[in-house]
Amino acid sequence: MPFFPLWLTAGIIILVLMTLLWLLSLYLKNSSIVDIFWGTGFFLSYWMVAWFAGESLSMRAMLLGAFVTIWGLRLSVYIFLRNHAQPEDFRYAAWRSEAGSAWWWRSFFKVFLLQGAIMWIVAAPLFVTQAEKAAPLNLLDLVGALVWLIGFVFEAGGDWQLSRFKANSTNKGKLLTSGLWSLTRHPNYFGDAAQWWGFYLISLASGGWWTIFSPIIMTFLLMKVSGVAMLERTLTKTKPGYEEYIARTNEFFPWLPKKS
Repeated sequence: MPFFPLWLTAGIIILVLMTLLWLLSLYLKNSSIVDIFWGTGFFLSYWMVAWFAGESLSMRAMLLGAFVTIWGLRLSVYIFLRNHAQPEDFRYAAWRSEAGSAWWWRSFFKVFLLQGAIMWIVAAPLFVTQAEKAAPLNLLDLVGALVWLIGFVFEAGGDWQLSRFKANSTNKGKLLTSGLWSLTRHPNYFGDAAQWWGFYLISLASGGWWTIFSPIIMTFLLMKVSGVAMLERTLTKTKPGYEEYIARTNEFFPWLPKKS
């Protein structure tokens, strides 16, 4: 099946899933469940589109689908375990307070429809591989897989190290500055971005060069909007010693720590 019908099908599936998630958020009175669904939405839409298309997938599409599933499932499980039994995230709680009684319908557009639209746009490289005819794997697939693996190690490893650090009560109020966190102040965000560049390189092997907007958008969002920039503003004000950490550790791209 050509790319655009596949991508349009993905958009419809994402819209339905986000609408159902919005209805669930009204019942739970918690809009932050959208964060848990972020990774899940990609691999669900990927495999549902493949099922609706009814065509056998190439080896490249199967490889990419496996990477997307591993990335998305791990991320959703991690966020679920981190947020389980916690109150609504402060960002959504603030919007709820500002909107008052109108939040029930505003949340659909401001949270669920917006994130669904972003999900649909950045998912474009994933469906390029589903549209291709069966073609042998090549060097770009190998490079893409290596970039994805590096990203997965940084994201999953960074999250694991942070979880262990926070689980130790003696670390309360302290900064994690060892392991992957000594190479970059945000290994999880860097790792997420790297995995999207890996997805793109595998899509590039299918001729999807024009979908480069996807990893660019994801990297921009992680660095300048919802990830690094937002967290840096908070940590600089609330974490003692963060200025010193900034002086010796790269913000986003990993590198060896600078000398004091």
